[in-house]
Amino acid sequence: MCITYVLMFQYSAIPKLGIKHIFYLWRLMNHMENSLLQQLQQTTAFIKTKYTKQPLVGVVLGSGLGNFIKGMQVECEIDYSDLPHFPLSTVKGHKGKLVFGSMNNKPVMVMAGRFHFYEGYAPQQVVYPVRVMKMLGVKTLLISNAAGGVNPSFKVGDLMIIKDHISLFIINPLIGKNEDGLGTRFPDMSQPYSKDLITKANSIAKNLGHEVKEGVYCGVTGPTFETRSEYKLIKAVGGDAVGMSTVQEVIAGVHAGMKVFAMSIITDLGIRDEENIITHEEVLTAASEAEPKLTAIFKELVLQL
Repeated sequence: MCITYVLMFQYSAIPKLGIKHIFYLWRLMNHMENSLLQQLQQTTAFIKTKYTKQPLVGVVLGSGLGNFIKGMQVECEIDYSDLPHFPLSTVKGHKGKLVFGSMNNKPVMVMAGRFHFYEGYAPQQVVYPVRVMKMLGVKTLLISNAAGGVNPSFKVGDLMIIKDHISLFIINPLIGKNEDGLGTRFPDMSQPYSKDLITKANSIAKNLGHEVKEGVYCGVTGPTFETRSEYKLIKAVGGDAVGMSTVQEVIAGVHAGMKVFAMSIITDLGIRDEENIITHEEVLTAASEAEPKLTAIFKELVLQL
């Protein structure tokens, strides 16, 4: 495991550690990495004792977007706290359970609550559920998130299909020993988001009468919202929206050979003239108001898979 992670834990999640503690964390992380496939097998084996069908579609729900589940025929729910080796969601707006069932007669697995690097989890823990999805047989990964608008033409409530992302401001979850059973050492990321799914989603949105944007999502670590200068930097490097999730999950999904589609709800504006502040409560409110449109697009997209 890269020593960078140990130092990050020293200065953020667990401050003022001694050398012995840092060495212990380093050994612990290496052990976790070396036994990753075994842990994944144990997690999936536990899930199969509760639910035996193979999900083909995996869905990751972002902040305030948990109502997607209401459109499913739910057959099984498992709390994260019951799953071996699974992290726990600590963020308001993330329920913290896996939901299995069907939507439009397609077997679906949903993460109601995701994990973030800013919660103190290592990148490998953030993407652990995506890898569990792969082990269970998921072929297509649909991801949603709440994001800050950087493109000046965006407004609160807009839906943005992610056509590409910028990962330079986050920690890549593939750093460390590669598990060949999960994917290749150097996965190509020139087209992380499926062009076919983007085309289908645009067509679905048009038929539903929902306007959608396309843009580049810039991933950051959080948990602070960006400064005005940081928003300007993100715009300068090509970002249309910015958020604290998604990119690491997408990297893990592409690494595992999944087809990936992602969409953002623009819940706040970074490039703005007003002297206002951004709060998580406002983000949740904006996400909730726009959620029915995103849910309708996702439901129809599942039907067309």
